[in-house]
Amino acid sequence: MNLRETHDESAAALALAALSWTLAEEARAGRLLALTGLTPDDLRSRLGEPALLAAVLRFLEAHEPDLLACPEALDLAPALLVDARERLER
Repeated sequence: MNLRETHDESAAALALAALSWTLAEEARAGRLLALTGLTPDDLRSRLGEPALLAAVLRFLEAHEPDLLACPEALDLAPALLVDARERLER
C-alpha cells in the first residue's frame, strides 16, 4: 500500500466518524438528509463511496457550528475535516 492509499483510507475513516457524529443527533441527521437529498437507504448502500463521504464533510463545512463541534467531539482539528474532504474528492 502506498502513502496516497493510506491517506485516502484515513480520510474515509475520518468521514465515517464524522457521519456517525452527524447521525447521532436527530435534528442534524434530518438536516443532512434534507439538504443533500440523500435517504437512509442511500447512506447504507453508498457508505464506502468517496463521493458520499466527501458530501458528508462538505455538509459539515457548510455550517460553522457543526464544522467546529464535530472535530471537537472527535478530538481533531477542524482543518482535518477539510483536508479529508479534499482528498476524497480527488
